[in-house]
Amino acid sequence: MTEDRTRLTSYMDYQKTLNLPQTDFSMKAGLVEKEPQTLAAWEQQGLYAKIRARSSGKKSFILHDGPPYANGRIHIGHALNKILKDIIVKYQTMKGRDALYVPGWDCHGLPIEHQLLKDLKALKADKQDFDAVVFRRKARDYAMGFVGIQREEFKRLGIFGQWDDPYLTLSHDYEHWILKSLAGLVKKGYVYRRLKPVHWCFSCATALAEAEVEYEDDTSPAIYVKFKVNNPQDLALPTDKEAFLLVWTTTPWTLLANVAVAVHPDFTYFAMDHDNEILILEEKASDLIIAPTLDRNDIPKIVGTFKGRDLTKFFYTHPFHGQPCPVVTADYVTKEDGTGLVHIAPGHGQEDYQVGLANNLPVIMPVNSKGVFTEEGGKFAGQHVFKANDQIMDDLQNRCLLYKKEFLEHSYPHCWRCKNPVIFRATEQWFLNVDHEGLRGRLAQAIDKVEWVPPAGKERISSMVASRPDWCLSRQRFWGVPIPALVCRGCKGEHKLFIAVIEHLAGLVKAQGSGVWFEKDIKELLPPSFRCPDCGGTDFQKTHDILDVWFDSGVSHQAVFGPMIKRPLPADLYLEGSDQHRGWFQSSLITAVALHGHPPYTQVLTHGFVVDGQGRKMSKSLGNVMAPQDLIKTGGAEILRLWVASSSYHDDVRISKEITDRLTDAYRKIRNTVRYLLGNLYDFDPDKDLLDHEKLLDLDRWALSRLARVVREADAAYAAYDFPRAVKAAYAFCNEDCSSIYLDILKDRLYTFCAQSPERRSAQTVLYHILDALTRILAPVMAFTAEEIFSASPRTAALKEISSAHLLDWPALDPRWSSQSIEEKFGPLMALRVHVLKALDEKRKSGLIGSALQAKVIITTASDRDHAYLKSVEALLAPVFIVSQVELQKVATGIQGLDEYFSKTAVMVVPAEGVKCARCWHLRLDVGKDPSHPEICLRCVENIR
Repeated sequence: MTEDRTRLTSYMDYQKTLNLPQTDFSMKAGLVEKEPQTLAAWEQQGLYAKIRARSSGKKSFILHDGPPYANGRIHIGHALNKILKDIIVKYQTMKGRDALYVPGWDCHGLPIEHQLLKDLKALKADKQDFDAVVFRRKARDYAMGFVGIQREEFKRLGIFGQWDDPYLTLSHDYEHWILKSLAGLVKKGYVYRRLKPVHWCFSCATALAEAEVEYEDDTSPAIYVKFKVNNPQDLALPTDKEAFLLVWTTTPWTLLANVAVAVHPDFTYFAMDHDNEILILEEKASDLIIAPTLDRNDIPKIVGTFKGRDLTKFFYTHPFHGQPCPVVTADYVTKEDGTGLVHIAPGHGQEDYQVGLANNLPVIMPVNSKGVFTEEGGKFAGQHVFKANDQIMDDLQNRCLLYKKEFLEHSYPHCWRCKNPVIFRATEQWFLNVDHEGLRGRLAQAIDKVEWVPPAGKERISSMVASRPDWCLSRQRFWGVPIPALVCRGCKGEHKLFIAVIEHLAGLVKAQGSGVWFEKDIKELLPPSFRCPDCGGTDFQKTHDILDVWFDSGVSHQAVFGPMIKRPLPADLYLEGSDQHRGWFQSSLITAVALHGHPPYTQVLTHGFVVDGQGRKMSKSLGNVMAPQDLIKTGGAEILRLWVASSSYHDDVRISKEITDRLTDAYRKIRNTVRYLLGNLYDFDPDKDLLDHEKLLDLDRWALSRLARVVREADAAYAAYDFPRAVKAAYAFCNEDCSSIYLDILKDRLYTFCAQSPERRSAQTVLYHILDALTRILAPVMAFTAEEIFSASPRTAALKEISSAHLLDWPALDPRWSSQSIEEKFGPLMALRVHVLKALDEKRKSGLIGSALQAKVIITTASDRDHAYLKSVEALLAPVFIVSQVELQKVATGIQGLDEYFSKTAVMVVPAEGVKCARCWHLRLDVGKDPSHPEICLRCVENIR
């Protein structure tokens, strides 16, 4: 009993001689509690101002922010977007660039007006109950309220930026530049006004641009209508039977605006005697449309064969108003759907409109802004166009003009904001001519000069620009920057844009805001003594259309770069969701090339949309919405940041509880590695204890070589915007090179060697370098944790002057760290270690040994090369394998190899010889050799002395 107490006392005394880890860096992250404290500390020390001051004078890198709408709290897509931007800006800052980030907000347009209208309807109010001035004030207050909310939510994500001075599209200075940009485009001849069909939302009562339209699956009636030919004899058709052009359409309601039928000039058309009438249609369509309706004995007779251009001799009777209408040719007519004959209503379609221009056809518009037929709709007046479809088909049926009816599922345009289907409707609007001065071709050339990430983005925007119509600039709304067009009564009420008026208003707006157009009399808005340059008149009337909100954001390069941040175009990077190829990327490109002749950006990076774990779009009805605010409350913003950086974001990005749980586990592994590093540097002063590279042990040099590799890989990954690769490199280094190998091997040296010994200081030197490099590598992604690590780290005198991890540079690599000879020396050893650990595990499971320190490894080889190599690293074998003893044996033959490299070498595990040292726990033959320390080995005796 006495002897046992003595042994216990002795053991406890020896334990006090060990260098066991010490750190206040907790294993539990506590991100939810700590992150707000970190944010407050950053705010208190004015961190962003320090970053800006430190970057002053360096080469700039400008990621220009695409402005989100200020119409609600941020969602998970906002978090993805802003965190991606923040990672890039933080990395570029660390790389020595002046990476100013100015966040922006889109504060005008339908999104905000629509949301405000919903609130007003809840109060049983309507937009029409307010005059424009009152409504605009409410809209401004509404937008500014959400600017404040979103700003704080973005800051909570750890995002750095010029939050106190963002750009807002409703600010007086910004609105000034919107009008200046419009004036520049008018001056160059790009802007015109015309009656043209545009996407029209009858729910919102406004024109829509291409970027404001979404396509959803819908079911429409598809009908075949007979248009009676007035002059069949002109193509030698029989006159004893009525002849009809068989026309196919999926929009019966547009027949009221029909003015012509189009055929392809080169297609072959049959005139078929069928059921006592003659039907004219494209030859292949006859098999698909007529044949299914025939009895076996009812074979139609072809009484005429024509090319499409021949049919232009025909006129037909309009099926509703009875007037004669022509047949015209159009190359866009296809054989894919329908009959090869297309009904033309220039007021209801872009292609129809172009056909109308080419053939001098009238534009008929019997539909008002609410989608209801006017008096021009005849018997259908007062009915909504979609509801009138059934009655129109019944009417055609009753007059024997409906040949066939079916229903078609197809993609149909919907309003992006109210989600209702839209129509094409001809209205007087202001347009930007994308073909003026060869702009479309110049846009294609500009696209070629830009680097698109991923490259598929180039093809996407190129095809959109190639096929896009002219840009509809005007909107029939209250909330936006006015188009200062005037109705000149001296010019018979013509709407005109005068450059002098636009520029004069721009000056007024800079001082008073765009509301001045709605608040003041027309006489107060014109330049002094202004007269119409065409008629000399002074009798003008204001118009009240506003500019497309995409124009507002599309000229941000005008409003932000020169006037605000004093930087020249182009921006280094634009980064938004993939939908912006038809939105902000395109509107910015068009205005920049038109005004300056070059693109506004050097690179464009796109990301996908956030979906749930099953790849489904998030929606309240599915109950799968994950709000960033909720995720922050449960796990902290750091896990959100790690999710963004770990995601392959060029495609749709999945998020679920399972995904965030896996990321939390990965975070813990990184954190625990850092904790181990800090715990073993508690007594390390880098100014005093840091060893020169030449004094390091070879194993420590190997670890530095691995560190150099991960620094280079992470650097290349960040530079290529491949954040998952950067995170993976850092995680793998922590989990594999460090935790599983290097740090595991080091424990004996760190804990049992003399605290000031060269061997321990060698290990601590490398731990310090690893900790320092990891802090910097992780800082762009794990912004909060990097700060916590830096605060707990030992530092040189120079680093003690730095108050934040985000004032550090990217890790500087000592060229000596990368060592091919060290890698070659340790490569086979680390490969052999895998086999040894496997053998140890098998013996542990069989009960032969407990811990690895109870083992002796016998390595037998019949290879001269392997034996020579193993002898050269013999002193490293036991520490690397973490066993008490290793014995090498050389034999002539008869060895079954381990793998392709160690083809003549085998490993065997047996119990180690000797007695367990009470201090280092190794089994050694020299335990008790020093009588003053009978329970420990001589190595430990030496270390405690």
